[in-house]
Amino acid sequence: MSSPANHAIRPPSQAVPEAGDAGPAGETLRRPDPVGAAALLVSCSGEGFARARAFTRETLSCWSLDHRSDDATLVITELAANAVAHAVRRPAAGGATEVWLGLSLDPAHLLVTVSDPADEPPAYAPADVTALREHGRGLYIVDALAEEWGWTARPPAGKSVWAKLSTAPPD
Repeated sequence: MSSPANHAIRPPSQAVPEAGDAGPAGETLRRPDPVGAAALLVSCSGEGFARARAFTRETLSCWSLDHRSDDATLVITELAANAVAHAVRRPAAGGATEVWLGLSLDPAHLLVTVSDPADEPPAYAPADVTALREHGRGLYIVDALAEEWGWTARPPAGKSVWAKLSTAPPD
C-alpha cells in the first residue's frame, strides 16, 4: 500500500553520501557495495538524467535485480524530474543544478531516493482524471509502482523523496 505520508523506513540520508569519487561524467558517486548502497550526484540536464538511468540499471544489475530495473528507473526519473521542476530553483555554485540519487537494498526492498536542496514537501494533489495533462503525473506513477513512498527532511536544508520497491521477482 502506498502512502504519501512524511515518514521514513530508514533515514534516506544513509543512502546519500556527502562526498565521494568522481564519476565518468564528472558526477560524484559511491559505487554499489555488497551491503547494498549506491549514490550518484546528478547534474540536472539531459546528460545527467541519462547517466542517472544508466547508473540505476547498472547498480540493479550488480545486485541481481534486473527484474526491478524498469520500475526503479521510472521512479528515479519521475522523482528527479519533480526535484528539478519544483524544488531546484537556483543552480548550485558553479552553475549546474544538482540532485542526489540514492539506492539502498535490504533483502526484501529496494529504497530509491532523490535528494534536493528545497525544504518544501512534494505536492501530491488529487488526480484530475478528465484532463490529459502533460505535467503533474509523476507522483501518481511513483505511487502506482512503489509499495510505499514519502519524504524526509535533511537539515539544515533540503529533503529526500523516497520510494520503497519490492525486490521479489514478478509473479
